[in-house]
Amino acid sequence: MMNTNAASDDSERDSFGELNSFQDFDNPENASASSGQGALDDTTPAASAPLASNIPAQELPDEETHPAAGLPEQKEEEAESAQTLRLSTPREGENQTAAGPEQTQNSETKQEKTQPIDITQPDSHGAAGWFEEIAKFDEKAGSPAPKPPVPAQTRADYFSGAWVKPVPSRKSDENFRMTKPGGGWIPPNRQTGAASQDNIPTIPPDFAAPPMAPQAQPLPIKKVTETDPGATQLAPSAFSQQQGAGFDAVRGTPKASSPLAGAGRTPHPSARSKTAPTQPVKKKPTRVLLPVLFGLLALIFVGMLFVGVQYFRIASTLPSVAELRSRASQFETTRILDRNGNILFEINDPNAGKRTYVPLEKISPYLIAATIATEDKEFYNHPGFDLMALARALWMNYTSGEIVSGGSTITQQLARMLLLREERFEQSYDRKAREIILAAEITRRYSKEEVLELYLNEIFYGNLAYGIEAAAETYFNTTAADLQLWQASFLAGLPQSPAIYDIYNNRAATLTRNKTVLVLIYELSSEKNCIFIGKNLDKVCVSANDALNAADTLEAYNFTQNTNSMRFPHWVVYIQSLLESQYDPQTIYHSGFTIYTTLDPNLQELAQNAVREQLATMTGNNATNGAVVALDPKTGEILAMVGSADFYNEAISGQVNMALTETRQPGSSIKPITYLAAFEKDWTPATLIWDVPGSFPPSGRADDPSAPYEPVNYDGRFHGPVTVRSALANSYNIPAVKALYYVGIYDDPNTSTEDGFIAMAKRLGITSFSREDYGLSLTLGGGEVSLLQLTGAYSVLANEGKRVAPVAVTKVVDYTGKVVFEYKPPEGDQVVRAAHAYLITSILSDADARAPMFGRDSILNLPFDVAAKTGTTNDFRDNWTLGYTPDLVVGVWVGNADYSPMVNTTGISGAAPIWARVMEGGINLLKGGAATPFSQPQDVVTRTICSVSGTEPSEYCPRQRTEIFASDQLPATKEHDLWKMVQIDGWTGLRASAACSDFAKEQLVVNVSDKDAINWLKNTEQGQNWARDYGFPDPFVILPERECRADDPRAIIDMVTLTDGGTISENPFKIVGVIDATANFKEFKIDWGEGEKPNEWKTLVDWEKTPVRSAQEIYTWDLSGITAELVTVRIRMRSTVDTQVEKKFRLHLTVPTPTPTPTELPTPTPTPPLDTPVPPPTPTPGEPTPPSDETP
Repeated sequence: MMNTNAASDDSERDSFGELNSFQDFDNPENASASSGQGALDDTTPAASAPLASNIPAQELPDEETHPAAGLPEQKEEEAESAQTLRLSTPREGENQTAAGPEQTQNSETKQEKTQPIDITQPDSHGAAGWFEEIAKFDEKAGSPAPKPPVPAQTRADYFSGAWVKPVPSRKSDENFRMTKPGGGWIPPNRQTGAASQDNIPTIPPDFAAPPMAPQAQPLPIKKVTETDPGATQLAPSAFSQQQGAGFDAVRGTPKASSPLAGAGRTPHPSARSKTAPTQPVKKKPTRVLLPVLFGLLALIFVGMLFVGVQYFRIASTLPSVAELRSRASQFETTRILDRNGNILFEINDPNAGKRTYVPLEKISPYLIAATIATEDKEFYNHPGFDLMALARALWMNYTSGEIVSGGSTITQQLARMLLLREERFEQSYDRKAREIILAAEITRRYSKEEVLELYLNEIFYGNLAYGIEAAAETYFNTTAADLQLWQASFLAGLPQSPAIYDIYNNRAATLTRNKTVLVLIYELSSEKNCIFIGKNLDKVCVSANDALNAADTLEAYNFTQNTNSMRFPHWVVYIQSLLESQYDPQTIYHSGFTIYTTLDPNLQELAQNAVREQLATMTGNNATNGAVVALDPKTGEILAMVGSADFYNEAISGQVNMALTETRQPGSSIKPITYLAAFEKDWTPATLIWDVPGSFPPSGRADDPSAPYEPVNYDGRFHGPVTVRSALANSYNIPAVKALYYVGIYDDPNTSTEDGFIAMAKRLGITSFSREDYGLSLTLGGGEVSLLQLTGAYSVLANEGKRVAPVAVTKVVDYTGKVVFEYKPPEGDQVVRAAHAYLITSILSDADARAPMFGRDSILNLPFDVAAKTGTTNDFRDNWTLGYTPDLVVGVWVGNADYSPMVNTTGISGAAPIWARVMEGGINLLKGGAATPFSQPQDVVTRTICSVSGTEPSEYCPRQRTEIFASDQLPATKEHDLWKMVQIDGWTGLRASAACSDFAKEQLVVNVSDKDAINWLKNTEQGQNWARDYGFPDPFVILPERECRADDPRAIIDMVTLTDGGTISENPFKIVGVIDATANFKEFKIDWGEGEKPNEWKTLVDWEKTPVRSAQEIYTWDLSGITAELVTVRIRMRSTVDTQVEKKFRLHLTVPTPTPTPTELPTPTPTPPLDTPVPPPTPTPGEPTPPSDETP
C-alpha cells in the first residue's frame, strides 16, 4: 500500500497478505524504486518465507570504511564537516518546500540565522550506526558550524550506504512542540539554552465517540469479503538487489553525478521564490513565433477537450462518493466481557478478521503522524491526488519497464478500497484516472480528518487485524488512543506488506521496516517543523533521540501472539448462543458488539477448581464430570457456570455443557416443588404423612389399570407417622409420593386453576416437563431437568417467592457506543406466596430435622444459615445438591455425560462437597463471609403442636414442639390428634349413637384414616410395636369412620333370670334368657368370678356356637360350695367381624346352707292334695328341649 513517505501503492493484498505483481510507490523523493525499496525495507536474514528469501541481507555500513560506490571520496575537510549535521532553516532566497495552510502558520517567525540543534547520540551499541549522521555535533555550542569546503552537505545512510541530502532544520523553537500522548509537551534539546517545559496535554480526554454519520444507520448485514481492499502488493522487482538507475536506494531521489548534486533539498515547485532572477530571452522573429504559438494553443485546446471528454466519460460510470461511509467495511469485532470488564473472548467474522471502529480523536497522535509520514506526507496539502507524485510514478514505471509505483495518496487508496472494490486488482491508466477523480471528489465532499479516520479504520495490519484499534489490541494489547511512538511507528509500517512484515514469523525484516518508518517520521518532523495531524490537534514533533529510543524499545519488546482463546469456554459458548438467538450472524459480525455479562471471574475460578479437585478424589467411583451454576436470586444474574470438569477433554464429552442439558434426572432435589404445591392446597409443615408400605396407580389416576406402583425409601425402612418437615428434611420417598398423589401431576380438569405439580414447576421456571405420560415417580426425579433451570427454581425460594429469570447479559453496546440492550433487574413475579416459600426454606435449613438421615455433622451444615437439598437417582447416575441463602443460590451436578452409573455415590458424598465449597467461598467473596439471614414474612406464625401427630396437642400426646404456619393455615385441632377417646359400639365397631348405645363404651383409639397406615398398624409387628410404645391399649382400636345406625347389626343379650345387682336365693340356679345378634353372630361364652371385679373367671358355658334366639334355660348353675356373697356373671359374644360385646351381672348370693337333723322314727303323715302341675315351656321348633330340672 505505501512506500516510504508520500503515498502508498495502489495494489491490493488480501487478508492473508499475499502479494501481487503491482506495487505503488508514490513519491520517488521519499520512496525507493523497486530494487531500492527491497534493499531498504525488506531486509531479513530469515529464509523461511518464500518472498522473504529474495530479500538481500544488508550489512551495517561504516561511514569511514565503506563509502558509497560511485561517489568521490571525501576530503579531510569534508569528512570533518560531515560529522556535524546542520539542521537549519533555509535562508532567505533559498527555495523551500511548499507548506499547506496548517504548516505555514510558523512562517512569520522565520529567522535569518538558526543555531544548529544539538542531538546527542545514545550509548546503545545497537543504534551506533543508525542516525549516526545526525548524532555528531559542533563542539562550539551556540556558534554556527563551519561550512564544508564542498557546496553540498552529505551524510551516510545506515541502511544502504548511499549518500543522501540533509534535511532542513526546524523553524523557530516557538513554533513547535514535542508531542507525548500520555503526558505534556516536551521541548527538544537546544544549544541556545534550556527552555521551559510546556505541559499542555496532547490527547483530549476520553469521551463518547461522535456519530459516524449524520443519519442513523441500521445494523449492517452485508457479507464482508475476505480480501483486504487496501492491501499492498509488492512487485518482484521490490525484492531485487538491483537499484533503479538514477535513483537513491533509500529515498528514491535522483543520484547526484557530482558532489554538487546533493547540495540542499530540491524545493517544492509551489515554494520557489517569486523573486528568483530570470535569464534574458532572445527575441525571435514574429513570423516564427506565431505559427508555433497557434499550434501550441491548438494542441492545448485539443488536449483539454480530450481530457474533458475522458473526464465526463469516466465520471459518468463512477459510484457516488456519498456512499463512502456505507461502503466501509461493515465487520466489527464483538467482545464478550465478564462483570469486571475483562475480555473473555472476541467473535470475529470468519471471512474477515478483527475490527473495531474508533473516531480520529481516539487515535494516538503518534499513529496519525507516523501514517502521514509513511504514506502521504503532503496529505493535508493536495486535493486528493499529487500530480508530482503521479509524474514521478510514470517516470519510474517507464524507466523500470514494469509497474513499480502508482503515486497513490491516502485519499486515492481509500477510494480504491471502498469505491472500486470490483476493479481494485486492475492495473490500467483508466482505473488510475477513475481513482484520481474519486479522490478529488472525496476531498471536496469530506474533510481531511474524515478521510483519515475512515482510512485508519479500514486498512489491514496483518494477523486478521483490520483498522488501528484491532491492530493496537492484537500486537500490544492496548487501545489506539494509548499508542506510543515506538508502537505507532511499528504499526504504520505494516500495511505496506503485512505478509512480509509479520513480527511473529519474520522479526528481522519487520524491525528493519520499523527503523525505516522512524527515519521517515523524523525527517518529516524536521522538514515540516513538526508534523501537522489535523485541525484542533497539536503538531507532533519527533527528535532523533525519540526515534532512537523508539527503535530500541521495540526491539526489546516481547511480542506475544494472541490466540484468542476462551478463558471460560462453556460460558463463552453459552453467551454466543444467546447472542445468536437474538441476532443473525451477519449482524453479530458487523455490529461490533461489546457484551457485558454477569459472570464473576473469581467465583467462576473457585467453582471450576472445586469441581476438578472433587472429581479427582472420585476416580474410584467412576465419577468423571460435574457442573455448577451460581445465581444472585434478587437480580437473576448468573455469577458462575461450570459446564464440565474439562472443556477440552473429549473422553468425558467435556464440550457438552452439563449445566444446560435438559436430559438429567434430578432425584430427590425436585421434592421441594411437590411440597410447595401441597402447601398451596392446604398442607402445612406439620401435616401428618404415614411413611408405611403402600401401593398407588402409577399414573396417579384411580382408573389406571397398570400394575400398582410401590415406592420404597432410600434406607429401605418405614418410619411410621411423620410430619412434612421430617419427611422433606430427611428426603423420605413414600411421603413424597403421597404428596404428589394428593397434589396431582397435571392440573385438575374440574377446576380452572393450574394446581398440578407440572404447573408449579413451570411457574418456577422449569419448562422441560413436557411429556403427557408422567407418573408418581416424577416427585422422586422421574422427569428430566437442566441444572440451570432447577437452580433458577430454587432461587424463587431464596427470593421470597419472587421469580427473576436467570440472566447472563447485562448490556450490549455496538461499535458506535449505542446501547442496544441493557438489563434492569425487575421486581420479580410473585409466583408463589412468600409464606409458603419461607416454610420450605425453614425445612431445608433445619439441621435438627434432617439429622436422622444426614447426621448432626452433615456437610450441608455451614457456618451460616443455608437451605439445602440433595438428590440421587437410581443406579447412582446423577448426584445433585442445591442450596441457597438470600444472597446466593448454588446448584451442583455430578455424574457422567454418557449416563454410565457411578459407584456408591450419593448427592451427599458426590455433589455436596462441591456445593459446600462454592457456597461458603461465594459468601466470602460476595458478602465477606456474613450471609444475610432469612427473613420471616409477617403472615407466618408459630404454634405448639404434638410432635408425633402435628396437630394441636391433646392430653394424651406424649411430646410437644413448636412449628411455623401461614397465618391462615394453622395446625389441625386436638380432635385430630392420634390419641382420641371416643364411645365405641362394641358389636359394630362404629362410633356409638342413640341407635346403638347398649354396648357403647369409651375407648382410647388410634385416630388414623390412612388405609395403608391401618394395615401397617394391624398387620405388622413394627406397627403394633409403635402402637404399644405410644400408649394405645392392647388390642388397640382404630377410630371408626362413622357412628352406628339403627339398621346396623346389633347384639342381643337379654337375660330373664339375671339382673345386675339382683339376688340369687336358690340352688341350683337356672340361667334363662336370649343371647343372639341381628347379624354377624359367631359365638358366646358365660363365666363368673367372685367379687365385683373378679381376678379370676370360671367358665360356665364355653364358646357356644349356637345363639339362643328366645328366652329359655341356657344353663343350670350349681351354687354349692360357693361361699362368696357377691359374684359377677359375664356374658361375652363375638362377631364374625372381629368385634366383641359383653354384659356383666353383679349378683348377691343368699342361698341357705343345709343343717343336719337327728334321725327319728317315721311318723305317718296324711298326704295333702296334689297341686296342679305346671307344664314345662314348649320348646321352639328346631331347638333342643332342655333337660327337666325335676328331682325324682
